[in-house]
Amino acid sequence: MRDGFETRETWPFECLRCLRVWEEEFVVRHFADDHGNQVEIWLSSGVAVQPPWSGTCCPGCGAYHVTSFPSGYLARHPELRPAPEVLPDLVPELGAASGPVLEEPKAPLSGMPSAGRLLVAVGVPVALFVGYELYRNLVAVAPAHH
Repeated sequence: MRDGFETRETWPFECLRCLRVWEEEFVVRHFADDHGNQVEIWLSSGVAVQPPWSGTCCPGCGAYHVTSFPSGYLARHPELRPAPEVLPDLVPELGAASGPVLEEPKAPLSGMPSAGRLLVAVGVPVALFVGYELYRNLVAVAPAHH
């Protein structure tokens, strides 16, 4: 291998089983040999792994039914990020006068997880569009019988 360089890539994922959203960071080593063949080696925490699009497993439920978002997607959609966990030893005692007061993370607007709200927000307009197209092509265009 002659030429080579490294890049860092962050891939956002969503489990389609438990709707968990997370990001993983990879180091990608790109190489080219004397014949012009391109090779990529994907590393996660210094260990060679398969590329993110092949066989990613959910760290929450272990399912392999996982999808990925475009790079930088979660940075543009912070509502999909999981709320940070508040550690019990960091929360001040009631009545304590010193130390910062941590606010509890705000609950989602409804009982549905934020990823589920996103699926509904996209799915409802698509369902309406498909329904309209079916109506227009099957019912409205059909000739009237006399």
